[in-house]
Parts: sequence; C-alpha cells; structure tokens
Amino acid sequence: MKAVAIGVDIGGTNTVIGIIDKDGNCLFDTSIPTRGYSDINDFMKVLHLKIKESVSNLEEQVDIKGMGIGAPNGNFYKGTIEFAPNLEWKGVVNIVEASKKHLDVPTYLTNDANAAAIGEMIYGGAKGMNDFIMITLGTGTGSGIVANGKLIYGHDGFAGEVGHVTVIENGRECGCGKKGCLETYASATGIVRTVFELLANSREESILRSISFNDLSSKKIYNAAIKGDKIANQAFEFTGMILGKCLANSIAYTSPEAIFLFGGLAQAGNLILEPTNKYMQENVLKIFQHKTKLVLSKLDGAKAAVLGSSALVWKELN
Repeated sequence: MKAVAIGVDIGGTNTVIGIIDKDGNCLFDTSIPTRGYSDINDFMKVLHLKIKESVSNLEEQVDIKGMGIGAPNGNFYKGTIEFAPNLEWKGVVNIVEASKKHLDVPTYLTNDANAAAIGEMIYGGAKGMNDFIMITLGTGTGSGIVANGKLIYGHDGFAGEVGHVTVIENGRECGCGKKGCLETYASATGIVRTVFELLANSREESILRSISFNDLSSKKIYNAAIKGDKIANQAFEFTGMILGKCLANSIAYTSPEAIFLFGGLAQAGNLILEPTNKYMQENVLKIFQHKTKLVLSKLDGAKAAVLGSSALVWKELN
C-alpha cells in the first residue's frame, strides 16, 4: 500500500486537489469550483466527496497520511482562513476543523506562498537548504521564508507578507488599503500597471498600445519583450529594479542561501531574473554580495500548487 498525502489548493475561483506520493509524483489531480458555497461545511462536503472519488479511481490502494491545504490568508497555527478578500467565506473560517468532520487524518493549513516554499524544500530546488526565501509573483506577491530549516510563521501565523512591504512612499494603491506596496509593482498585475504608465509618459512606438488595460497580461508583455519592444523591456527592467532592491533588504534579515522566484511573472525567465539580480546585488550590504543565488523555482508549474500543499504533510510528519 502506497503512502500518499492529499494536497488541496483553495483559490478564488477553483480549488485544485492532488494525490501525491512522498517522491512528489502526482498520482491523480482534479478540481472543483470554489465559488457557490456560502457555507464552509457545504464546500467541505463536496471537496471530500471529490477526494474519495479520486482515491477510488487509483489503480493501487493508498494509505492517506494526511492532508495539506494552501489558501489565501491561511493561518498555520489556528487552521483558519482569516478575512480572505477573494473568498466568499468572510471573517474567520476554521478550515481544518471543518475538514476533520469528513476525513480523520492529520490536516495542516497555510497560505499559498508558504506552501510553495515547503514544496520547494521537499520536492524542488531547495532540497538540503536550511535558509532560503520563496517569492511568488502571481496576481499578487507573496513570500515564504525558511531559516534554520524552519518556515517562519511569526507569533500569529502570518509572517512573510513581503508583498505588502512599502517600496515607494505614497505609491500605487493596493488592494490591502495601503499605498506603494511591492505587490502593486512586482506582480503580474503590477507590470501591467507599469506598462500603461510608461505608455502614458512616452511617445515610444509599442505593439502594446493597441491592447486595452483589461486585455493586457504579463504573458503579452513577455511576448512583446522578446520581440524587442522597448516599452515591454523597460517594464521588466523597472519591475526588476523594484523587486531587486526589496530582496536586498530581505537578504539582510535572514542571509538566505537562495531566493526562488515562482508564479506567472517568474515564467518570463531571464527577462525578470537578470534585472532583479542586478539590482539585488547592487543594493545588498557588501558582506552579503554575490552570496545569495537568485533562481527560478524547480517545482512543476502545472502541479506546483498541490505539490506545495501536500508537502506540508511530509514536512510536519518528519
């Protein structure tokens, strides 16, 4: 009988479910809609029916060692999702407690960036590392910080919100209510805002001028940049500058062996990696210079979410 962990990633639109073995092999994955369930217990009932159906579809019998759940504003200590703006369940919702009514196995919850960091440690490029930082560059910006082999949760379970560090005083408005957060610059949505600012302040020709704000994406900016579009390349340079300077500060706190970039914007590869590394090295204290590697995540992008959440189980049971 094969030992497996259930990985669940709760997103604003869909929830992805995976059955993962200890080597990081995804034996089965599926999804259900997140929306449409105002009561968390109704959602959990559907989720666990899907899990049981998935287990029954496997060719071999499995021993479920536990469940890991990644979710926005997930609190590892309490097993709760707290005031997540993009979910229908408002306030504080005890996900772990609701889950155990359906599946009596060890169940752990954290936010998606922390789950990605643990996934990198268990399955990816951070194997054997005791000190590293995971930066998630998706619609928003998150981070998971590992020091001395342990994920840093802080006293309340919410440590690692690098996306809401102020990088420009009185800068862009952020969904959190603050201004100038890193997330408003170094994210898939942030680079779109940068492009429109550059277009407004320049007469430079660009293939991006014909794309509306709602239709523009980081992928389209990437495609323009590799074709030599000056505005697109300026946007990646500016984004890398903002992110690199912020990461230089992060290095001063924990002196990580590596910083991993993960998520949609990170898929731009060297277009984001090179300027970020340049400004990071230029702005870091000399005693740290060129000691921290800046690299792309080694997690399988298509399965990264459930790999990360399932890794919570192996990490906690070790």
